[in-house]
Amino acid sequence: MHRSRRFLVTLLLLFLLCGNALAHPALWQAKSGNSTVYLFGTVHLLPNDTNWRFPALNQALAQSQVLYIELTDDDQASVTPLVLRYGLDTAHPLSTQLSESDNTALTKAAQLAGLPGGAAALQPMKPWLAALTLSVAPLLKAGLDPAEGVDKQLKSQMTAAGKPVRGLETAEQQIQFLADLSSPMQLAFLRDTLKDIDKDTAELLSLVDAWKQGDVAAIAKLENDELKTQEPALYQTLIVERNTKWADKIKDILKQPGNTVFVAVGAAHLAGPDSVQAQLAKLGITVQQD
Repeated sequence: MHRSRRFLVTLLLLFLLCGNALAHPALWQAKSGNSTVYLFGTVHLLPNDTNWRFPALNQALAQSQVLYIELTDDDQASVTPLVLRYGLDTAHPLSTQLSESDNTALTKAAQLAGLPGGAAALQPMKPWLAALTLSVAPLLKAGLDPAEGVDKQLKSQMTAAGKPVRGLETAEQQIQFLADLSSPMQLAFLRDTLKDIDKDTAELLSLVDAWKQGDVAAIAKLENDELKTQEPALYQTLIVERNTKWADKIKDILKQPGNTVFVAVGAAHLAGPDSVQAQLAKLGITVQQD
């Protein structure tokens, strides 16, 4: 469950990138007639001094008429009501669902994460939300800013250029991926978080190094392979089904003559045998890496 827990964290918010070294992530393009779709893997949490742009990427953005990202409604005003709706269960405090040793670990983890209010702040939360909160809190405390994520920066750039930005999914859909997990799986998610809270940053750094280098095989190995082996149903829901839907969308985009569109999604979706590119290949669409 450890890899699947980390993937769930990464799904909504994470992928940690540190330092100001020049990154050169992977970029792909698919063509049909005179229509082009660029594919780019994103990371969602960055310090504001990270340099990840390069000439081919800048050119692709300049040529694109529309940007698609995973979410456009992930602002606080949109997300807060969803978290209240799907993430809280005041009738069943978190401590009542955990063993004595788990509760001890919960208190320690809240302290390590620097969580305001400590473990008491987690009591109204469902296990999936408590696990996510504990995973994200230390990264935010370290100064990593979701507003500096690649998808946010791309959205700002295209909006400033007067180009439309569209979402492939909604915030509600993404939150439901976690909220719909069974109770045993949510508790396993939380227990793994309690056990490994001090290890996540180092493990995510390995992922980020692969992203910076455009090492798609390493991303697949780190982020997808073990999830597929240990939690095949979750892998099917979070990776395969979503990639398939996005590939169908891209096929429709390519049918429109003269379209040039930039699609930016989490880097794990563009890696491995079930990637968006692999789903496009099943539809007869060839994708080439730039």
